[in-house]
Amino acid sequence: MDLWFTEYQTPAVGLACRVTRTLLRQKTAYHDMAILETEAFGRMLVLNGAIQLSTADEFVYHEMLAHVPLQAHGRPRRVLVVGGGDGGTVREVLRHPSVEEVVLAEIDQEVVSACQAYLPEVAGGLSDPRVTLAIGDGVAHVESHPGSYDVILVDSTDPVGPATRLFSREFLESCRRALRPGGVVAAQTESPFYHREVMARCFSDFQATFPVTGVYLAPVPTYPSGLWSFMVGSLGPDPSRPADLDGLAAGATRYYTPEVHRAAFVLPRFVQELVGLVQPAVRP
Repeated sequence: MDLWFTEYQTPAVGLACRVTRTLLRQKTAYHDMAILETEAFGRMLVLNGAIQLSTADEFVYHEMLAHVPLQAHGRPRRVLVVGGGDGGTVREVLRHPSVEEVVLAEIDQEVVSACQAYLPEVAGGLSDPRVTLAIGDGVAHVESHPGSYDVILVDSTDPVGPATRLFSREFLESCRRALRPGGVVAAQTESPFYHREVMARCFSDFQATFPVTGVYLAPVPTYPSGLWSFMVGSLGPDPSRPADLDGLAAGATRYYTPEVHRAAFVLPRFVQELVGLVQPAVRP
């Protein structure tokens, strides 16, 4: 018997994956969680019917969310990850030798525990002595830590339910207050094909909150449309320029390089139009 999991990414589009084994199915206080073994993408974390990661392609997402802002900053010492209970973003942050502490503000302890048990290659860094786990509301954590972080990484789920607040201008303003001088914030901001309104609103909020902003892209095959966006706000450094090319050991990353960093900010025309960087062209 064939067993398939389908994520309905829009009312008209779905991604279907053949499942070889269900490793975990659990209701938590916040999520309907599953960890699946799939034929095409390896192990997969699913929350509320949406794919959060697969072991086949998670490195692209986690490397680009973490290394672009960290390399733009140059010498991050204290980093906050909001969400990201799977530990993949924390794993990448720990590759930077300047980092002294990573705080993971995650609302769901059960997600953390499940990923440690079933996705150790992703969550293994959570046992590092430099990691502090703050279980609770990430928004409240940011609000209560002014002037505390060099870099804040918002590794949120889609903007539904409790995660909606992580896509608000008020939250970005709190992030700005939580930064140290020269600090940088980066967030995942959905697909330019399927979430155009979300992206346009997010970039407007970034521009209203930070003196330097940017949009960059990366391919993540299991995410809706396969093309994913990130946004970054800076209190000083140009996020499109990696300031510290020696911050990562040679071979530490599989997708990220300084050249990829720069190229990711070169946006196709339709994305520039979407976020308002250029006026829409008049087309026949």
